[in-house]
Amino acid sequence: MCPQRRRHHRVLVTEVRPWLEGSYTETVGRDLFAATAELAHLVGWMSGDAGHQGPAQRYYLHSHRLAAEAGAAETAATALRGLADQALDLGHVATAVRLAEAADRTGGTVPEPKARAYYATTHARAAAADHDPATARARLTAAHTAIGHADPTPGTSWAAHYSPSRWAHETARVHHRLGDLDAAEEHLHHALHLGIDRRRTQAQVTADLGHVLLHRGDLDAALDTWTRFADLATGIRSRRVTDSAADIAARLATLPEPRAHHLLDQLTTTFDHAS
Repeated sequence: MCPQRRRHHRVLVTEVRPWLEGSYTETVGRDLFAATAELAHLVGWMSGDAGHQGPAQRYYLHSHRLAAEAGAAETAATALRGLADQALDLGHVATAVRLAEAADRTGGTVPEPKARAYYATTHARAAAADHDPATARARLTAAHTAIGHADPTPGTSWAAHYSPSRWAHETARVHHRLGDLDAAEEHLHHALHLGIDRRRTQAQVTADLGHVLLHRGDLDAALDTWTRFADLATGIRSRRVTDSAADIAARLATLPEPRAHHLLDQLTTTFDHAS
């Protein structure tokens, strides 16, 4: 367990738990449960990003239960969204659809437009994975409308971190899954143009762009893009980035070009040293 995640876990167990088991007014109880739900969600996200899916799921479930008790719809929906995202990563599509629908329904009327876009886009991703293009496109339309009403400045709500660049990235993934390579490439370039504040997310967007370019038959552009990914990914400890590198490596291994073999060696060296 990384030091930061260990510290948050310790706070939950040694400091927050006694408060939850204590006595308080109804108003204080709602605030306490809502704050604890946010902390549990954060630890769940950190666990999942480190590749520890079991603890991540448990923390997301705790987060949802606490948020529901507190009447905190946005935090409850975000926990359901985290569970749906995890189910998609693990290939449990039917479960992902059920959880994404629940997240979209729970958070569909929250005031923050970024949050509504977050849940609708996740629902679209699950529907696309379930070969339901009609629902996927309908939820993409809803997400596009919501993100268009979002304040460009960072908000204070729990899901206000969902920026237009993240929306563009996830929208591109849906279009790619639906076979619309033009729209996928357009949204990936849009995500990069808008600017991405985290290098790990920029690496993921770049990895996905390389896949789209390869599927379009533009091998040189794909290799150029994946070379940028290799540079961005160096030094990052993230399960998603590691998974992206492994997927790229599998593609590179099938290509006869010397550049592909050189890049494969670079990725292998980088991620072998990081493991």
